[in-house]
Amino acid sequence: MPSTKPPAGRTRDRMLLSAVTLLRERGVNGVTLDAVLAHSGAPRGSIYHHFPGGREQLVTEAAELGTSFIAAMIDQAGADAELALDRFVGFWKDSLVESDFRAGCPIVALVVDGHGQPELDALASAAFTRWGEGLTSMLLQRGMAPDEANRLASATISAIEGAVILSRVQRSIEPLDHVAELLRHRLTAVAP
Repeated sequence: MPSTKPPAGRTRDRMLLSAVTLLRERGVNGVTLDAVLAHSGAPRGSIYHHFPGGREQLVTEAAELGTSFIAAMIDQAGADAELALDRFVGFWKDSLVESDFRAGCPIVALVVDGHGQPELDALASAAFTRWGEGLTSMLLQRGMAPDEANRLASATISAIEGAVILSRVQRSIEPLDHVAELLRHRLTAVAP
């Protein structure tokens, strides 16, 4: 996921990255059109020019960008589960420290703020499914049985997402360190 500061350049990209940041820091309810404009520095008329679906389109595209970012991190690790874990945990540590522990997962924000809204629930479900399938595939390549690979993928996502939440509350990366240590132990027990 992108930095908390929108880059100079294309207005649409700046607005979308601002929407991701706001989703991560303030949740779904914090992604207002005014907040996106203020954060991105985009002119007022650019919202409906670049996002004709307005706020709903911004939230959807921000969630999809966050989903794709994490999925790419998993996919780029190939069958190297330890590398994927290190990248995933390292990303969250850097994000938390850089944002002064304000930025969490945009997909968790969908679940917390958007629960009961079918379109947001569907986005969150699709994100977690996509990440789980990527991790499961990685574990299968390492020779793990399918049921065990599914369970470990689910546990990995759950543990890291929970650690991100605890890290925000405790203002410490220690929960991520603990989860990484436990997961690394489990992953190294799986023959590559």
